[in-house]
Order: sequence, then structure tokens, then C-alpha cells
Amino acid sequence: MATSVKQMMEAANAAVPRITPAQAREMIAKGNTLVVDVRDAPEVEKSGKVAGAVNVLSGKVLKDMGYGEVYNLGAFKDWAEGGGAVDKPGEPGR
Repeated sequence: MATSVKQMMEAANAAVPRITPAQAREMIAKGNTLVVDVRDAPEVEKSGKVAGAVNVLSGKVLKDMGYGEVYNLGAFKDWAEGGGAVDKPGEPGR
């Protein structure tokens, strides 16, 4: 049975809880947190990414692989505008 993109997004959003930028900053500050950026490479190249983030897998794939604590930070724009640390394109750590 074919699955639409909308249905896939709904399933992914249902499987991965959404958190706020403030909650993400708190988790990062505690340590032992990996931030995964799932945007496409041109978008990351244009805007940068959450400082220290890895740009590769989706949250649903991580949940399917058995990772228990996976969260959706939401829009990168909200993170950056909320004062979250950002690795700019071309900077070390990118």
C-alpha cells in the first residue's frame, strides 16, 4: 500500500516528540546529547546548523534503530533566533 509524503511526515512526527529550543539547550548543557540535523545539504550550507550538530539521519530512523530518547527540535530558524549556538558555514566544527 502506497504511503503519501504527508502520511510519512505524520508518522515521523507522532514517533518523535517535539521540544523547544530552551529544552534542547538544557539537554545539550547537561551533556551526552547528540543533535542531528536532517535538512538537506544546500540548506545547511546556506544557514549553518546547531553548534556541534551532525547532518545525517532522521529522527524516525533513529527511533526505528532502537534509540529511546529522540526529540524534534523543530525549525532551525527558531533555534537560531532564540539564541542557540550556531556553526556558520565555513567555520571550524562544521
